[in-house]
Amino acid sequence: MASSGYSQSSALHLVISSITFSFLKPIEVGSIAAYWGQHTDEGTLAAACATGNYKFIMIAFLTTFGSGQTPVLNLAGHCDPASSCSGLSSDIQSCQNQGIKMFLSLGGAVGSYSLSSSEDAQQVSDYLWNTFLGGQSNSRPLGDAVLDGIDFDIESGSGQFWPDLARALAAHKSEKKVYLSAAPQCPIPGFSNPDWLIRLRLGAVL
Repeated sequence: MASSGYSQSSALHLVISSITFSFLKPIEVGSIAAYWGQHTDEGTLAAACATGNYKFIMIAFLTTFGSGQTPVLNLAGHCDPASSCSGLSSDIQSCQNQGIKMFLSLGGAVGSYSLSSSEDAQQVSDYLWNTFLGGQSNSRPLGDAVLDGIDFDIESGSGQFWPDLARALAAHKSEKKVYLSAAPQCPIPGFSNPDWLIRLRLGAVL
C-alpha cells in the first residue's frame, strides 16, 4: 500500500518505480518520492517541496474513476476539488520550478475504480489528459497547472485494461511527455500486482 503524507517515516519511496515503455525515457532510479494529500496535518504542498528532499511528489488520490463513474479527487480535507483546489496550481508550479516532477496518483486503498474495456481506458486517459495534464478542459480541479505524470497505486480489482490506460497516456508523447509510475504491492506479484505491472516493463520495483 502506498504511503500518504510526506514524513520520512511514512511517505517516502527510496526508489521510484517507473512504467517504462520503449518510447519513454525512464525516471531516474534512487530518487525520493512522496505521496501528498491524505493527511490534513501534513502541511502544504509548497512546504513539502520546499524541504528539498524530493524529486517526485504524487498528489493522492483520484479515488473514483472508470466504468462510467464520475471521477472523484479526494484530498482528505486540504480543499474541495469541486470548488477550491485551483489554489494548488501555484504550489504545483513552484514545485516544478524547483525541478520536482508532479504526478496525480490513481487509486489508493479506499475507492471505487475499475476499467471495463479498452474503450473505457481510452476515455479515462482522455479525462486525465484534458483535466490534469497537457490537454484542455473547462473543469481543471487543480487550476492551470499541468502535471508531469500519472502514478498507478492500484490496490484492488482486476489488472485487466490497465496496460491500455498506460499506453493511451503514453501516446501523448508527441504533445508532452507523460511520466508514468507505479507503486506495486508486496509481495510481488501479489493480489493487486498481477502480470499487468510486469508486462509494462517496470524500470524498478519498490
